Parts: sequence; C-alpha cells; structure tokens
Amino acid sequence: MSGFKSLFKQTFIYGLATVLPRMLSFILVPLYTDPNVLSTAEYGRVSFIFAYFVLFNVVLAYGMETAFFRFFNTNENKEKVTSTSAISLLVSSFALLGVAFLFRNQISSLINIELKYLNLIFIILLLDALVIIPFAWLRATARPMRYAIIKILNVTINLGLNVFLLLYLKGLAEGHSMFNSIYLNDFEISYVFISNLIASGITLLLLLPFYSKIKLKFDTVLWKKMMRYAMPVLIAGIAYSVNETFDRILLEKLLPANIADEQVGMYSACYKLALFMTLFATAFRLGIEPYFFSHSKTENPQKNYARILEYFVAFGSVILLTVVVFADVLKPYIIRSEAYYEAMWIVPFILLANFCLGIYHNLSVWYKITDRTKFGAYISIFGAIITLVLNYVLIPEIGFKGSAIATLSAYAIMMLLSFYFGRKYYPIPYNLKKIGLYFGLSTLLSMLYFYQFRGNYVVGIGALIVFLGIVFQLEKKELKQILKSS
Repeated sequence: MSGFKSLFKQTFIYGLATVLPRMLSFILVPLYTDPNVLSTAEYGRVSFIFAYFVLFNVVLAYGMETAFFRFFNTNENKEKVTSTSAISLLVSSFALLGVAFLFRNQISSLINIELKYLNLIFIILLLDALVIIPFAWLRATARPMRYAIIKILNVTINLGLNVFLLLYLKGLAEGHSMFNSIYLNDFEISYVFISNLIASGITLLLLLPFYSKIKLKFDTVLWKKMMRYAMPVLIAGIAYSVNETFDRILLEKLLPANIADEQVGMYSACYKLALFMTLFATAFRLGIEPYFFSHSKTENPQKNYARILEYFVAFGSVILLTVVVFADVLKPYIIRSEAYYEAMWIVPFILLANFCLGIYHNLSVWYKITDRTKFGAYISIFGAIITLVLNYVLIPEIGFKGSAIATLSAYAIMMLLSFYFGRKYYPIPYNLKKIGLYFGLSTLLSMLYFYQFRGNYVVGIGALIVFLGIVFQLEKKELKQILKSS
C-alpha cells in the first residue's frame, strides 16, 4: 500500500501542476467567448491555429520524452541519458525551425495560417521544445513541487497577459501615451499568441539552470537506441494529434468558408466542457507513467496495474455523469455568449471520448514496459484513420456533430484494441465485471439524461446519487485501506 500512497501523492502534486493551471485557463474561455473581445469566428480562428500547435509540438518532441523516461529508469548512467536526450532536442529544434522559417511563406499557404501568426508560432514552438527534457528530468527525479510551481507560473503569466492585453490595454491606451504606443487595432488574435510567447520565454529562463548542471556529452550509440524506441512513439503522437485536433482543421476545410470559422468556434467552446475529464485523465497519467516504469521489475506488478485502472474508471465514471448532469449549469460561467450553445449537443460524446482515451493511456502500460511501442503507433494510426474517414464522411452531412461522433469512435476503438493486444502480450488481471459496470452504467445514465431528460434535475441528481451509492458500496473496503495507510 506504500507504493499506492506514493503514487497518489505524486498524482496529487502533478495534478496541481496540471489541474490548477487549466482551471485558471478556464478564465480564457469566457474571455475569448465574450463578444466584446473576440467574435465567434475569431475564436474559431484561434482554435484552428492551436490545433496545428499540437501537431507541431509532437513533431518537435519526436517521442524523446518517453524515451528519456524509459532509458533513465533502465540505464545505470542516468547523466548520459539526460545529456544525450537534451542535446538531441536542442539540435533538432533549432534545425527544424530554422528550415521552417526559410519556407514560412510556403507553409503559410499550405496550412492556411496567416504569416503574422505563423512567425509567432515558430518562436513559441522553439521555446516549448527546449523545456521538454528539463520538465521530464524534474518528473523522473521526483521533484514534483518545482515542476508544479513552474507549470502554474507559466499559465498564470499567460492568463494575466491575455486579460491585460485583451481587456484593459485598449482603455489604458486611450488615456496614456505609453500604452497607446503598444496598442494596435484589430490585433486581438496576435495578442493571444504574444501572451503565450512571453510565458514560454519566462519558463525557459527558469529552467535554464538545468542546462548548466548537466555535462553536455552526446552518446551516439545510446542516441540510436533511444531513437529506435522513440520513433514509434512519434508516429503514435502524430496519430494522436490527428485524433485530438484534426476535427477543427477538417471542419475549417470541409464546411463552407462563410460559416467554417464560426462552426469551429462553437465546437471548440463547447468542447471545453469536457475539460474536467481531460484534467483528471492527464493528472492521473502524469502520476502513473513514472510509476509504471519504476515498478515494472517489482514482484507481480500486474496486480497493482489492474487496481490502478479500476480506480481510474470509478473516478472517471463519477466525473462523466456529474458533468453531464450539470453541463447546463456550468455553461454560462464558461461560455459567455449564447451564440456558442448550438454545439452543446457534443458534450456527452466528447466527455465519453476523453474517458475512453484516459482508459487507453492506462491500458498502454503493456506495450511501454515490454518495449513494444510499435503497437502504440499501430493503434494510434488506426484511430487516426477512423478520425479522418468519419470526419470526411460526416462533417458535410451533420457538421460538428460528425466530429464528435468521430472522436468518440476513434478513442473507443483504440481503447478496445489496446485491451485486446495487452491480454495477448502482457496479461493483467483487470476486474472486468466491476470496470464494465462503472463504465457501462455511467455511460447509459449520461446519455439517457442528456438526450431524454435534460434539464430535469430530479432525474439527473437522482441518477448521480444512485451511481455514487453503487461505487461507494463496491469500493468502501479499498477506500478504508487507503485512508488507514495515510
């Protein structure tokens, strides 16, 4: 039980590093959806550009973070692993983005992003790439507090600049010549990316001591081994970015030009209501990934892995049903304009999709610790194909509803494929009856409530109370053990 205590402690701190900044970032959604700040189409444009951010970040990282964790925990010379991975990302980041700057006009035309935004994006991408290994090193060496403080500071600066530049700068410029010199009309979208750039720059400054502490020695043999491990992770990452963000890109491309940005804006705003599930799944993943590697050589680790998934599904099911029941209560506080509410239909689908993705990440332990990362690539590629095909088929017919259906279909199939292959190559004794009960019942109650009884809080809250009672009855023994051990 001491292992679980350590896991929950790290998950809590990493959760703070992820949940608090993203909860603070909730401020940005009502800010961006305020019609006095950005129009629906402008918010759609910002969302479209950020969709490409995910893809570019994956390419610049090329799986080196995951390779770093793997080799840091298995290689005796940890300093060599740290140095080699850091140098690799330093060289590749400057090289790739140097080429990108040379061909920025062609890239701008290809991906339909204005050059004035693309220049800012390239600088942000470089700054973010240079902190990948420093952040990974903090996690690998169990320094969650420093990790959390820097992550929270990054987003706080980003948020503060967004609020200042979008809400207050115009008013200040009218009465002060100093502010008038930095205020520009119709510059709101650029202010969003300038805020991001300054926050990323300060984050890199805080992590620069990492580079002075390590001995910059490059081991070519080790690097080749790390790259062999990382390449399937890169492919899986690209496929993941397709699953995660290409719906916005395809909506922009497949819908009529006169409504595309507005539809992307509606979809992206209502997608944010799934953030509660995303926060939970991300915090959990950050906590368990180092745990999976560090405990892979202990006696019977499969038993602990099985219990971890059971806990995840129990908590995730409660979050799913709770957010669905109270989605209409939450939406006015998050989405400031009724112009976006047309896309509320997608909320249960996106919540459930992110729940499936979280389960998939828990199930993925089998191919990571057995060095079969190619399976992660295969599964993610298959999911990406489903995403692309369903979006191409459904968007012209039903718009953003098609994107929500495609997202859920892709993540659900990825989850099932990982479970199937995991049983073959690294059997883990999951309690399928209990997991199936939590997942199935919470899904059924969520869909029934939202599409048949939406707004009837007697039915919704009643269903939630019943479900919580079932979870408590089945998990009270485990809860008591955890509380006693603390």
